Amino acid sequence: MDKTFILDTNVILFDPYAINKFGANKIIIPLVVIEEVDRFKKDQNENGRNARHFSRIIDDLRSRGSLVSGVDLDNGGKLYLTVDTLATMSGSSKIDLSINDNIILGAAIAAKEAGENTCLITKDINLRLKSDVLGIPAEDYGKKDVTVEELYSGHRTVEVEESLLSFFESERFLPLKDIGQENVNPNEYFIMQLPGNDRRRVLGRFDQKKDGIVPLINMREGVWGIYPKNIEQQFAFDSLMNDEINLVSLVGKAGTGKTLMAIAAGLEKTVGDENYSRLLVSRPIQPMGRDLGYLPGDVNEKLGPWMQPIFDNMDFLFGQYRTDGSASYEDLIDHGILHIEPLTYIRGRSIPGQYLIVDEAQNLSPHEVKTIITRAGEGTKIVLTGDPYQIDSPYLDEVNNGLVYSLERMKSEAIVGHTILTDGERSALSEAASKLL
Repeated sequence: MDKTFILDTNVILFDPYAINKFGANKIIIPLVVIEEVDRFKKDQNENGRNARHFSRIIDDLRSRGSLVSGVDLDNGGKLYLTVDTLATMSGSSKIDLSINDNIILGAAIAAKEAGENTCLITKDINLRLKSDVLGIPAEDYGKKDVTVEELYSGHRTVEVEESLLSFFESERFLPLKDIGQENVNPNEYFIMQLPGNDRRRVLGRFDQKKDGIVPLINMREGVWGIYPKNIEQQFAFDSLMNDEINLVSLVGKAGTGKTLMAIAAGLEKTVGDENYSRLLVSRPIQPMGRDLGYLPGDVNEKLGPWMQPIFDNMDFLFGQYRTDGSASYEDLIDHGILHIEPLTYIRGRSIPGQYLIVDEAQNLSPHEVKTIITRAGEGTKIVLTGDPYQIDSPYLDEVNNGLVYSLERMKSEAIVGHTILTDGERSALSEAASKLL
């Protein structure tokens, strides 16, 4: 075996299958990690579920032999549980072994002093720093396919001759081969402009079935009283209003209109067009699954502080759209057409024929996003919105979160659309704060 990997507790809580992700190498889990995992097993959130699942995995492996002596894994690797006495070797005298993180470091030092090619795997940045100081290689868990700056934007700009622009405008279609573009994802958006002249622009979307560029959905009458204010918002509304696109991801900083556009489109498609039986708007309670009993009142009163951003958008939309005698969003809730709830209890549900909006999706783990998307029944559309730079979970970062994970892995599917929004439209003050503070 070429390498020895020591796993931290947060790796196990992030992915209970992590022991199978390191190939035919040696995996060491210090006993203190098992003790820390045990503290989470009664939690009703994602950490608790992962802790319980990992415990079951380890218990099954006991049937293969002694975990202290090492048991073979299905991928050719070997798993060891080490007692904390390994941390008493000479290199560990530099650290305080009354701290659990340092005991894990001590296990890494012991493995290195035994001549093994050692690497500590942890999602704790400070522990990686301490490991580096002590000369132990350390890495974050989870492959970082791209940086945030390299994320798939969902659109591209191409230079096109006037004759092709005119053909597209008259025929409402342009074969992809005519503009010489390759590696185009389904539903990728195009800004087509004359060479050296960005004043003559035409927008379109790649239709994989037709193998060409088609026009955007006409937004001349707006969407529930909302009109796109920039090109990126036009792309976003096109995805949100297209019934052939079942999963939409909108990524952008505060004030770019992600949530407002998603709710406006959901209302239009559910209440206006009646294409969906219900609009379901949800967001994670951070941490996801937290007991609502910490707040006073009934369920609706407990949810109030968590869901208030959704209600703020509803107030704005119905204030813009309402005429005398029109329904309020409270009326829609009473009739079961609009439902606003946390994501806490979504596991195990089936959601057919609904327009589901998941706000603040950057605070979801990849496993949580998978759980949500797999709830979609026939005729359901899911919209994920979020800002990768505003992560509240201690185990996630701007790349290894559910929002980015899903858009990078599903962008090649014909039923998926995506847009990155960069221009703030909430107010001049909001935009200035996003840039300068």
